[in-house]
Amino acid sequence: MNAIALIFLALAMSTDAFAAAIGKGSSLHKPRLSEALRTGLIFGVIEAITPVIGWAIGQAASSYVTEWDHWIAFVLLLGLGLHMIYAGFKPEQDADDKPSQHSFFVLALTAVATSIDALAVGVGLAFVNVDIVVAAAAIGIATLTMVTLGTLLGRVLGSLVGKRAEIVGGVVLIVVGATILHEHLSQA
Repeated sequence: MNAIALIFLALAMSTDAFAAAIGKGSSLHKPRLSEALRTGLIFGVIEAITPVIGWAIGQAASSYVTEWDHWIAFVLLLGLGLHMIYAGFKPEQDADDKPSQHSFFVLALTAVATSIDALAVGVGLAFVNVDIVVAAAAIGIATLTMVTLGTLLGRVLGSLVGKRAEIVGGVVLIVVGATILHEHLSQA
């Protein structure tokens, strides 16, 4: 996987967390930088750990599926991308669904919920030529940045941009999956 694809993957993985951060920020009276950084750090660390877990799971199974690895990565990224696009087009839920506090536990649970896709991407990354430490760090840094910004901008931007960010993230995941598939098929 080349550096540009890795950057796009990291940004795509952070869009659902960005959408959640906008919701968190919009529930605060005036989000402070310290709260935004704390939220970004929690999300970033969790989002960086989950692809490593997925990658380890994928590595354990890699000897059984070497001939199909690029198709597995493509199908996983396509599925995740389509799910993100679908979620982006769903109508906004009531304000009751937004967390009412910023405790560590609630932030961590929200971060885990938004990082399940990174776990699946980690499984897919086990089948392509990528340094998982670099990929996980890129995903974590992108998430930390996007969540910090989303928290600060949440009050101003509201849920409208959050939904569009999910749609863009889904499209980017599909493009990354198609690029992986194209690279492997063109080498054959």
